[in-house]
Amino acid sequence: MVKLNAGSVFLAVLASSGVWAAPSLEKRQSITPLSSAQIATFKPYSFFAAAAYCNPSTTRNWTCGTNCNANADFIPVASGGDGSSVQFWYVGYSPSLATVIVAHQGTDTSKIEADATDANIIRRSLNSSLFPGVSSSISVHDGFGDEQEKTATQVLAAVNSAISAHGAKKVTIVGHSLGAAISLLDSVYLPLHISGVTFQSFLYGMPRVGNQDFADYVDAHLHQTRITNKKDLVPIVPGRFLGYHHPSGEVHIEQDGSWDSCPGKSFSHNTTFLAAASEIFQQAKITQVINASSVLYQTSLMARPVIMLDHMTGSIWDAERLD
Repeated sequence: MVKLNAGSVFLAVLASSGVWAAPSLEKRQSITPLSSAQIATFKPYSFFAAAAYCNPSTTRNWTCGTNCNANADFIPVASGGDGSSVQFWYVGYSPSLATVIVAHQGTDTSKIEADATDANIIRRSLNSSLFPGVSSSISVHDGFGDEQEKTATQVLAAVNSAISAHGAKKVTIVGHSLGAAISLLDSVYLPLHISGVTFQSFLYGMPRVGNQDFADYVDAHLHQTRITNKKDLVPIVPGRFLGYHHPSGEVHIEQDGSWDSCPGKSFSHNTTFLAAASEIFQQAKITQVINASSVLYQTSLMARPVIMLDHMTGSIWDAERLD
């Protein structure tokens, strides 16, 4: 069985070559543009997600520079991970937002080949000890599931500590890229073990995480918003061809910088480019994915195509920071 790095499995596919099949465009429900005031509400959460890329030694003291200074009143409770075998994470409390914050690091492309846990593209059921009562028909990406399990109990303990210390009634979970996938799984996990608070999630550039039953469970039980940026292809891998599906709740940043709230589970962009891209896995061979990964990560940032730049955190954060 072919195994890929947990952080690279969905990024490597983007570099693979091949001819895409002719797509069939889906008819979408009405799309609602967001106002400047609505876009501004995402700003603190984008900084929290960006701060998850900082070393725990700085998030533990909230001294990570710009991304920490943007939410200066934040009170850290715990942080961990080594950025290699375990993604960075932190938990704390935001008095101004009156919420506990949970954040997970995304893919560090400067280390991606050295990082990591091997991960299969296959799906598997959730760990019944961590996700009691969740149907076995629900399956998630094996690598994403493994990554979430590494820190699950530590994050749970930290969230309980934050709730107790600050009398919190809300928990907000954020992340970008791989961090968004881990955060979505935390969004399912934490409410199974914590009562008396509400949960919400802001997930940037998130790949597909699980099957249709998983997406349906998320829609039925969670309040989450996933933010997709321009022509970023990461949110449309792994492919539906492999049985992966997104939950609802997409907000898409358009090419002109406007933001749209998009109903339904599919990608919002009604263009041939993105409809075709959604079927990328149908044409990509596993050997091409493996060979492509080394090419992708040895290519400088400036040489990467626009579709990869649209996944980088700077592009997403710049699109919504209304300074």
